[in-house]
Amino acid sequence: MNTIPAQEIKRKGISAVDEELKKGAVHIIKNNRPQYVILDEPTYDELIREQENSYLLRIQSALEDIKNKKVKRFGSVSDFMNTIENYPENQCSL
Repeated sequence: MNTIPAQEIKRKGISAVDEELKKGAVHIIKNNRPQYVILDEPTYDELIREQENSYLLRIQSALEDIKNKKVKRFGSVSDFMNTIENYPENQCSL
């Protein structure tokens, strides 16, 4: 893990991070524990893009489940809660 103490940043400013950032993400240590992570812009953009793609895939999957009638609808919250309360624990989904 590529780390820098927070005190080092206080002393040197962002230049303390620049060299370490060339090696990858920089973990900032504060009170002997990792507190922050600094990423370069391309890595951050990729992370955000992957997160957005993941959300879209989950939405598409949910829409497919609805289309294929794999989603059970309930008339009310009470109906749903009763189903949950009476559902066998050894089964995974409704």
